[in-house]
Amino acid sequence: MKSPLTTDGLTLTDAEFRMFAQLIREHAGLDFDEASRFLLERRLSRRIRELELGSIAAYHYRIRNGNNGLDELPNLIDELTTNETFFFREYSQLRALIDEIFEELQLDRERRGGRPINVWSAGCSSGEEPYSIAILAREAGLKPGVDVHVYASDISRRMLGKARKGIYREASFRATDPHLRDKYFIEKDQLWQISDDLKRDVDFIHLNLLDKSKIALLRTMDVILCRNVIIYFNIDTKCQVIRTFYDKLRPGGHLLLGHSESLINLSTSFELRHLRRDLVYRRPLPGMGTEDPWNIAAAAAIARSDRQGIDK
Repeated sequence: MKSPLTTDGLTLTDAEFRMFAQLIREHAGLDFDEASRFLLERRLSRRIRELELGSIAAYHYRIRNGNNGLDELPNLIDELTTNETFFFREYSQLRALIDEIFEELQLDRERRGGRPINVWSAGCSSGEEPYSIAILAREAGLKPGVDVHVYASDISRRMLGKARKGIYREASFRATDPHLRDKYFIEKDQLWQISDDLKRDVDFIHLNLLDKSKIALLRTMDVILCRNVIIYFNIDTKCQVIRTFYDKLRPGGHLLLGHSESLINLSTSFELRHLRRDLVYRRPLPGMGTEDPWNIAAAAAIARSDRQGIDK
């Protein structure tokens, strides 16, 4: 029996909704509940019409059994992911990364064997975050590939394609110093193209945060940024991803989440570190314990309140 298609889209039966919600959760960790059911219906409808299929059942069969199923599932994820970002988002945290964390790591370079600082932007969307890090690192006098190496990943091939092209509209620069835009971008037809020199500072990787085998191929990291990503996961998936980040960080390595996110009820393996500009999480060094989770919760709540004025 075909699902009813209307001029506004399709309507999922309860069974179809559960079927697709489970498929998407298993593959990408994205959590669609009843509150987001309409969004799922709307974006599924758009994809089904693009493929000129007649029903949700036909689309599900294509994903599960068709010859192009493995190619189609990433297209569906592209439709379902939200990719709102801009350069130098949550700027106080980026300044803490450059001025405090990077500075400490540079001073400790000898102990690290002279290797570059490895940074991973997990869930990089269209590339504004990793390019922001690369720009600030250059402005701080750090040499790409020598002092710092920036990796960036996303589950969306479409977003990674945009990131690699490095072409942005005016909205991406809402928090950018005009001097930096003029220095690292070239304007053409009301679009801004990132310089080829800076583009080479970032290695982009297609990566699902649930794919442990592929993540195992990444180098051990000094810093991981995963900002405003895990909010789309259910609690089990959040815990799984946070455990992955813990395993991928060197002891003493830092995890930076979005200002609206925390590890409360997700993990007690990290310690909360108070920097001058921000609060970040750190994988403890051997022999160091973590703070009491209630103290962490109180400090995080106070810090979020203090930051509201900073980020406006």
